Amino acid sequence: MSTDQQLLPDAHALLDEAPCGLVVTKEDGTILRSNKTFSHSIGLDTQAIIGRRFQELLTMGGRIFHQTHWSPLMQMQGSVAEVKLDLVHHDKHIVTMLLNGVRRKHASGAFYELALFRTKDREKYERELLNARKIAEDLLCEKTAAETALRLAQEELKNAYEKAQVRAAFAEQMVAIVSHDLKNPLTAIKMASGILAREERTTRDSRMLGHISQSADRAERMIGDLLDLALARVGQGITIGPSTVNLHAFVGASVDELRMTFPEATLVHQTMGTGSACLDADRVQQIIGNLVANSVKYGDLRQPITITSRIEQDNSVVSVKNLGPAIPESLMGVLFEPMIRGEITGTDSRSVGLGLFIVREIVRAHNGVVSVNSTQESGTIFTAKFPMV
Repeated sequence: MSTDQQLLPDAHALLDEAPCGLVVTKEDGTILRSNKTFSHSIGLDTQAIIGRRFQELLTMGGRIFHQTHWSPLMQMQGSVAEVKLDLVHHDKHIVTMLLNGVRRKHASGAFYELALFRTKDREKYERELLNARKIAEDLLCEKTAAETALRLAQEELKNAYEKAQVRAAFAEQMVAIVSHDLKNPLTAIKMASGILAREERTTRDSRMLGHISQSADRAERMIGDLLDLALARVGQGITIGPSTVNLHAFVGASVDELRMTFPEATLVHQTMGTGSACLDADRVQQIIGNLVANSVKYGDLRQPITITSRIEQDNSVVSVKNLGPAIPESLMGVLFEPMIRGEITGTDSRSVGLGLFIVREIVRAHNGVVSVNSTQESGTIFTAKFPMV
């Protein structure tokens, strides 16, 4: 016999202290043998169990189940597996166990060999498993309901967005049509005021004609901005016709015209570098006009407004600087969006808030970029940079 075998307990001890209850009965259920594990499970001494019938240890429901199910199965098929039974403990509480059994024939007759396992931990595990399954099913229901609600909300949002797009497109088309149609009567007003101004007039009449002409000019600029907005929003974009131009020359000419438009401001033109640029001169003059008008509205007119044209190796640059108050940080992110305006100064040159938006769109049409830098110390400078090609 090996050393390991010598260390093992004897067969009787192994049977008596096995990790499950072991019982041997006659076919009528009379208990012939029981180990300590089973005795401890039901709270009875081993000697108190021997001679009793196994079904006497069961609850009433367990006895009925024994009589109608597992006892006939043992006789017919010779075994049962994982039959759940309720036994009555000595102190009257219920002990639930799983039974596995076989029917063996011996010379002296047939016997039932039963192995019984406590199900406390297993029942706890099963309950936890069922609870987890129920929680998972509830979460799945909530997820499905949330997905359904989200889908419906997305559909409603999509429908609302499409309706809003249709309304916005219609409104922009109407703006474009009305703005275009307004140009004709404005042109007639300007021509009529020009003709009347040539004749001898009293000072009062001349002053009134001047107001009419200035108002017509402002209305014409607003209509031009609205038309550009409509073109940009409808999707066609602002159109340009670039050609090779002398940057310093046409910027200087634009500044000269603006001096007449804004006589209250001091406009200074600075040039840097030499060479030509590929630009739509009319559109870039529109950029300069909008930026100068913006500087007149928000800048300090006691200080000069500086317009700089600069030729670089890869870019042509136009910038407008004023020494007025810094732009609030809250406006910097939306400054170039339409209908965004700074503090109203009360000047006659106020607009509908499209000037910087038009500037950005014209620069984009040239494949360029526009930027702004504004501090209290150095003032505000708008810079439009256009690629040479």
